[in-house]
Amino acid sequence: MFDAILPSENRPVSPPPLPRMTGRAELAFADGRLAHLYQQAPLRVLFPTPPTGEPVQAALVTTSGGLTGGDRLTLTASVRDGSRATVIASAAEKLYRSTGDDVDIDVALSVADGGWLEFLPQETILFDGARLRRLTRIDASGSAQVLAGEMLVFGRTARGERFTRGLARDEWRVQRDGRLVWADALHVDDPAVLSASAGFAGAVACATALLLTPEPLAWRDAVRELLASHGGRAGATVVNGLLLVRWLDSDAQRLRASFGQVWSLLRHGTGGGAARMPRLWDI
Repeated sequence: MFDAILPSENRPVSPPPLPRMTGRAELAFADGRLAHLYQQAPLRVLFPTPPTGEPVQAALVTTSGGLTGGDRLTLTASVRDGSRATVIASAAEKLYRSTGDDVDIDVALSVADGGWLEFLPQETILFDGARLRRLTRIDASGSAQVLAGEMLVFGRTARGERFTRGLARDEWRVQRDGRLVWADALHVDDPAVLSASAGFAGAVACATALLLTPEPLAWRDAVRELLASHGGRAGATVVNGLLLVRWLDSDAQRLRASFGQVWSLLRHGTGGGAARMPRLWDI
């Protein structure tokens, strides 16, 4: 028996696939200037004029205005020949509710002997139902110094939204001269952990700042003094030559302010920059 052939107007129509974006940026700095640039939308790079005495600045822009499930961003940045550079996010990154797929963000930073790299974030805001998988890899050689961080906000807190479903996986891998010195992964696939007393205890934001430098202990106590006046939960320690600072807070703005104080201290002391945040971070 033959199957009936439906008229074309009666045939079931599969929904078209949702559009996905794949952005990429490649940066390399040498001799105190930009030596290589490749960019693919929606990830773009701008180069604001830095203040006198500051290193070259590269500002990251996501032209789509936000990311959703299935989108992918890849960033590589390298500092060569003892150069100094700042790579800064131009605005908070918004991750919208996903229909099931993850947003994948891959960041690879490398700094040669004698170089200094500042990788300065803005907040990553997870809308309710968002799904994030991010991996940040750092490879430093010799006396290279790296100041890097990330901030996560769980929900649009200004409108009372909370992160009640979704995925937040934020992974770090740091190497010095090819040897792994620190690895960490925050994995939240059950947002109930955000309210659990043994979890985030109601915190709506968290942050990490790390400083890879030959003498991290020289900065630990100074950072702890700054954190003592922070109303949220925060701490600083040294692991395998890496200064690690962590924040957990029920107030995202308070966390941001404390993050900026600590960052300003470290960027000035290790990179020779001004003891304040770059202007773009405060806009």
